[in-house]
Amino acid sequence: MLEGANEYSILTFVAIGTALFFDFVNGFHDSANALATVVGTRVLKPLHAVAIAAFANFVGPFLFGTAIATTVGNGIIEPEFSTVDIILAGLIGAIIWDLVTWYFGLPSSSSHALIGGLVGSALIVGGWDAIIVPGVEKVLIFMILSPLAGFVIAFVLAMIIVYFLKDSKPLFINRVFGKLQIVSSTFFSLTHGANDGQKTMGVITALLIAGGFMNSDEFVVPTWVIISAAAAISAGTFLGGWRIVKTMAFRITELKPYQGFCAETGGGVILTAMAGLGIPVSTTQAISGAIMGVGSTRRLSAVRWGIGKRIVYAWLITIPASAAIASIMIIIIQGIFS
Repeated sequence: MLEGANEYSILTFVAIGTALFFDFVNGFHDSANALATVVGTRVLKPLHAVAIAAFANFVGPFLFGTAIATTVGNGIIEPEFSTVDIILAGLIGAIIWDLVTWYFGLPSSSSHALIGGLVGSALIVGGWDAIIVPGVEKVLIFMILSPLAGFVIAFVLAMIIVYFLKDSKPLFINRVFGKLQIVSSTFFSLTHGANDGQKTMGVITALLIAGGFMNSDEFVVPTWVIISAAAAISAGTFLGGWRIVKTMAFRITELKPYQGFCAETGGGVILTAMAGLGIPVSTTQAISGAIMGVGSTRRLSAVRWGIGKRIVYAWLITIPASAAIASIMIIIIQGIFS
């Protein structure tokens, strides 16, 4: 492994900087999650939407605790393998995969890219003994359940609204839900910050423990880590990943304000529940499933399922792809510092 306290300390700081950069890329990559519906329905101009989303992403981690940070920090790979070099390699694998999918406009999961990266680098060093299998299994299970739950909740909510307001004038419905969608978009952004922001907090805390800067007896996220991670994801969100916004706002299905409200509310409910349970899930999958759900209320053909299939393929290959990249990176890092 790594030798020399000075080198190890420097590598720890490099890894923390990389974690914050990943958080920034996460916000940049996943800005579409909070912006897609409110921009797609033209309720808000892009600049206004991104400003609200960035602020809510910053506030979110302070409202929902740090249960997910704890899961990511010490619930995926065994503590003895949670070393600086392994975590750094996992982060690089996640960043590279996020940038690849951003370039092609695919809303893949930054969360799963991070999990895949950590698993990939840990496997190279310690094999399956390095992996906390129940923790990874939980992530995989909810990789399937979160988009399905988002689909169902948004679909049911949209059908209820259609049933009770079927005799109302479209202008009235658009005006009311245009205002409500600002609230639902903010709600989803809060839950996005609470989920995705926490993952980087968990990684940085694990790095501090691995680098000898924190006591390993208990896993407590320092306040400065919460603030810095929240600021990084907020900055990334503000700059935005407009390639993915275009895919999710305009190419999956055409949305009306009430549908945008249902999608954001459905996705936010899922993320709120997962934040409380400390289960890291994909905000991208939650909102994508919800958008498909509201689109299906009109007719199944209203959803462009070809685009949906491309998104699903990106979901399926994210963990193995980021794991493969991270496995190469850990070999390179250990070769440099051994």
